[in-house]
Amino acid sequence: MTAQFHPHLYFETECRAAMTRYQAVFGGDLQLNTFGEIGMEGDPDKVLGASLRTPDGLVLTAGDVTPGSSAGTGGSISITGDEATLRGWFDALAEGGEVHMPLEKQIWGEVFGQCVDRFGITWLINAETGRS
Repeated sequence: MTAQFHPHLYFETECRAAMTRYQAVFGGDLQLNTFGEIGMEGDPDKVLGASLRTPDGLVLTAGDVTPGSSAGTGGSISITGDEATLRGWFDALAEGGEVHMPLEKQIWGEVFGQCVDRFGITWLINAETGRS
């Protein structure tokens, strides 16, 4: 088996809403486990672990911070791919959030944009144009 990176995001209490939104944007299979399912201290509805596996082979994991955790919340994710797909994802992720840099052609020749979604996650979207 080859090694793979899987981004992991932390939320204060919005993991379920964020991951459900990301499933709507990217598609795929979402698995959630709550604090209550394992009898963990704290709000039983908070998400201990979530995993989204998309049809494109992307894997995103997340959870709400656990009591006493030193993990912060938030994070950023960079996605590279074809412009048609990424443009739709960018628009969906920016909905209810804030666009910091519109998705447009940049001086290095590729299409790039940056937004922060309504959950405070920064998305860096880079569409490869096939230039050499």
